[in-house]
Amino acid sequence: MTTHWCDFQNADVVMNIGSNSAENHPVSSKWLNRAHERGAKWIVVDPRYTRTAEVADIYCPIRSGTDIAFYGGMYRYIIENLIEPNLARHLAGEKVEEYNFEYLLNYTNASYLLNEGYEFDPETGLFSGWDEETGSYSAASWHYQVESESEWDTSAGGAYAWAVGEGVPEFTPPVVEHPKRDMTLSDPMCVYQQLKRHYSRYDMDTVCRICGMDKGTLELVYSTYASTAAPGKAGAILYALGQTQHTYGAQNTRAMSVLQLLLGNVGVPGGGVAALRGEPNVQGATDMGMLVNEHPAYLKWPNTTARATLRKWLEGETYSDGYYTNKPKFLISSLKEWFGDAATLDNDYGYDWWPKVPSAVGDQDYTHISTFELMSQGVIKGYFNWGMNPCHSAPNAGNARRSMANLDWLVVVDQVLTEAATFWKAPDMEPAEIDTEVYFLPCALIYEKPGIILNSGRWLQYRFKAVEPWGEAKPDYEIVDMLWREIVALYEAEGGANPDPILNTKWDYYVDGKIDPRPVAWALNGYRVAGTECDTSADDPKVDLLSGYSELAADGTTACATWIYSGFWNNNDAPLDPAEQPIARRDNTDESGLGLYSNWAYSWPNNRRILYNRASADTEGRPWSAEKTLVEWTGSEWNQVDVGDFTAVSNGVPVPPNNNAFFMLWEQNARLESYGMVDGPLPEHYEPFETPLSKNIVNGSLNNPVFLGKDYESTKHGTAADYPIVATTYSVTEQWQTGSQTRMCPALVEAMPAQFIEISEELAAEKGISRGDKVRVWNNRGSVVVDVVITKRMKPLTVDGGMQHLVGLTHHYGWAGAFGTSETLVNDLTPNVGDPNSQTPEFKAFLVNIEKA
Repeated sequence: MTTHWCDFQNADVVMNIGSNSAENHPVSSKWLNRAHERGAKWIVVDPRYTRTAEVADIYCPIRSGTDIAFYGGMYRYIIENLIEPNLARHLAGEKVEEYNFEYLLNYTNASYLLNEGYEFDPETGLFSGWDEETGSYSAASWHYQVESESEWDTSAGGAYAWAVGEGVPEFTPPVVEHPKRDMTLSDPMCVYQQLKRHYSRYDMDTVCRICGMDKGTLELVYSTYASTAAPGKAGAILYALGQTQHTYGAQNTRAMSVLQLLLGNVGVPGGGVAALRGEPNVQGATDMGMLVNEHPAYLKWPNTTARATLRKWLEGETYSDGYYTNKPKFLISSLKEWFGDAATLDNDYGYDWWPKVPSAVGDQDYTHISTFELMSQGVIKGYFNWGMNPCHSAPNAGNARRSMANLDWLVVVDQVLTEAATFWKAPDMEPAEIDTEVYFLPCALIYEKPGIILNSGRWLQYRFKAVEPWGEAKPDYEIVDMLWREIVALYEAEGGANPDPILNTKWDYYVDGKIDPRPVAWALNGYRVAGTECDTSADDPKVDLLSGYSELAADGTTACATWIYSGFWNNNDAPLDPAEQPIARRDNTDESGLGLYSNWAYSWPNNRRILYNRASADTEGRPWSAEKTLVEWTGSEWNQVDVGDFTAVSNGVPVPPNNNAFFMLWEQNARLESYGMVDGPLPEHYEPFETPLSKNIVNGSLNNPVFLGKDYESTKHGTAADYPIVATTYSVTEQWQTGSQTRMCPALVEAMPAQFIEISEELAAEKGISRGDKVRVWNNRGSVVVDVVITKRMKPLTVDGGMQHLVGLTHHYGWAGAFGTSETLVNDLTPNVGDPNSQTPEFKAFLVNIEKA
């Protein structure tokens, strides 16, 4: 997230959409309540009237899976009511109180001219660049028209002299493009005009027809949230899985970003796009690149096409301007950490030893959903199931179980026996027909091992071990080390098909001969290769830690596994003592008065609490709100209350204010339109994989044209004729994820003993269902029997002129465990389809039918 939880108190308007702070992120509510007490308006947009909605000022229901239509309508509202009526006044030099034109024109790409070939066809629902044969887009037409070009200054003493220095791999630095701009926003090809044209279809009547809300309520939401467009005002969007778990989930996130940029709400106190993480280390897992196609620290893995060689990677991934001109330093330092002394300039620092992600059109996908297709086809024969429970949590979980029955072997690493560890015991499985050999390795709970966690606000904190692991359980890193040693021994003894990547990998994270997470912390922080030995002794550690990522180099002299963390563990005087590192700071005073708490823990990158904070001040460096100063130009230097997210000093000289507020992009201006998504440059409404509608109301494509899984027979698509009810899933406070741990606690099971479905009083009457009944919920993928809760929290909506029922199901229960067991799993109902950018499954919108059991 671009901000952090303590910053919510600075918001003038808060909008929960796709999140439920009171029940699923209760600590966040502390700061939301503080904003509320200070006069902030609180909006909740949700299919269900939640406990968060109960404390909000405005509640607006919405049909699951129609968020982009909702956002598109708000864009149109902002354009028609704030931008268009005031643009001429601003251009004439008149001060406009209602809207921050300086932000829009100088800090976003609203004025950039798009290529003449750029277009969107509402008849087909497709953007320019669509290839019918491959079923994919080329993004060439989504780029900008170019005014001029310039070269990097790689001469001696130049800003990029390092790019041709000794030890740096040979590559051609990218040309710096200078896009054409129209600061009057009148050119028909400028981003603003294309945005205006694109969302002209999203009037409030159309949005209500798609989403199912009342027009008066919708207008109140729009006007309230759009009030944050005034300079000095701020609005915060809080989202969670309700936004991301769709076949267009990444575009939902883009849509929130576009909204916040239109309103000038990114980089300011009380603003931002806030992803509420659902457990202690989701942020850390994201940073570590746990998706198959993501390298740690948001770099890209090598692939089989554009990044097949180191030179291709450097030339294709290095930005022409902005801070990502330093990507070669990040990548080479990562390679040095992976392969140590074996990584040299002569062998491209071991780049070819890294695996290559298949990337050509038609190549096999290896992400989560597709993994089970490969098992069912017999392609994947063995599977490490580590810290997850897919026989319970995967979409179309029954398909996951049947696929795992084709494995030769399965290794499950977990704290308790989960549904994955005992998948053959599922009521729908026949153990006698399953030959999979299952190994269960008990691992330590989070309280039984030391380590690092990150919260939603990117704060790294060190967690000390509280108790010893139970029984035979071991910390994950000990299990990994045992496996690694044996694998290396086999390669050393027997060779193997491709031994170099294994035998050349640097694996020396030991203290006095025992695997230890503290040298791993050195690797994450970064260090100078000369003078560092990660295999160290407690009495005489040898390491030269970097103070931060600005010291990384592309010449092989530095090693760093995760550049964004650099600086969190940089105390060379006590390199093995977590308590002496920035990560362990516990000073809860707040000199900023804005809830920055800069001396508590360490926030990546560079202990910056609010990303893009240059945008909190105008182009002269004056804060939009004097009472909420993050950075300010004094006339000779920058006053940084928060660590500046921009180049404040260059070669020892302060850099005066400019419009480079988003220096992680090569434009250094934020993107309202973006060429980086695989399914379109602007968020466009598409219906979920399973929808109650027979057509898309705003364009000619019913579904996202490139969603993941559309060719899989196992998805077993259902139609509204058979399954007329829209379903979604969510969590309860008392149970966690698949319930593997929480259902071992009798008190928690007593508090929330069973899974249930929430239905409206109207649907209950229609189906003859009463309180205390159990109901059968089914579709083409599965059938479950659950308790029913008849409630006013769910209401039927009017969608496209007809009444549409919505239901909600919890999902924490299964056959494994000591308490709170259930023979049926709710995720047997969810479809195994997903977003084409992130591969996130569509858990939040699908079709079912119900009847009294």
